[in-house]
Amino acid sequence: MHRGRTLTLSFPPFTKAVKWLILINAGVFLFTTLLQAFAPTAGAVFSLVFSLVPGLVVRGWLWQLLSYSFLHVGLFHILFNMLWLWMFGAQLEMDWGKNKFLEFYLFCVVGAALTTITVSYTGLGGITPKTMTEGASGGVLGILMAFGLIYGNQEIMLFPIPFSIRAKYFVAGIAFIELISAINAAAPGHGQSIAYIAHLGGLLFGFLYVKFVPRRGLMFNATERYFGVRNSYYRWKRRRAARKFEVYMSKHDRKVTFDEHGNYIPPDELDKKNGGSKSGWVN
Repeated sequence: MHRGRTLTLSFPPFTKAVKWLILINAGVFLFTTLLQAFAPTAGAVFSLVFSLVPGLVVRGWLWQLLSYSFLHVGLFHILFNMLWLWMFGAQLEMDWGKNKFLEFYLFCVVGAALTTITVSYTGLGGITPKTMTEGASGGVLGILMAFGLIYGNQEIMLFPIPFSIRAKYFVAGIAFIELISAINAAAPGHGQSIAYIAHLGGLLFGFLYVKFVPRRGLMFNATERYFGVRNSYYRWKRRRAARKFEVYMSKHDRKVTFDEHGNYIPPDELDKKNGGSKSGWVN
């Protein structure tokens, strides 16, 4: 990375979420490699169950929207995905925190899956509802998109080439390559062994998250809405209970008064001018 006039080849730290994602991916890759080596039939079934197969997802196999991202088809496939996850994801996690980073990563993974499923039913991109997709590339390219948008002017070293480039231009180049690759894969007579549609979906959802999701993340916003609705419900219950109690006491020739929040107003408070302090509490 390039900071000021000083060029450094230092690597980012292994942040908590990035470290666990790499360990889980590596563990699953080792397990599937052993399974395919010693029990090929079981390995094929495992791959079918946990890969992304659009035709199965629409029939209820919803776990595949996430599980496919932990499967990889070869050593270089997982190596480059995990390298990019570490190099670019660690910086995002340090700035966002573990929870928001994981939310973002899974958002891109699911977004890439949904894009793949949608396109598979159009016949474009060389994929069909029976096509199996594996790999964390959708989530990783979402991370790359976010890095380019947030740290666009930061220069990165194209290791092992002794050449640096601004992050925004690097991401633009990757997006262009993925788009051209997807177009070529969709051409008649071209087979597709790389999930370019999932890659484009990851880039798209990475862009959407950074540009349109609230700053504190989807979960924080959903939690705030939940507690807001819950508190509104409890305030409504308190006001209703206060009205019922007023009616009950009036039937016994006793008068009690509550404010608009359902808080009890002592008799001496009624003699004060409007705007005076009230006892009780307001939620």
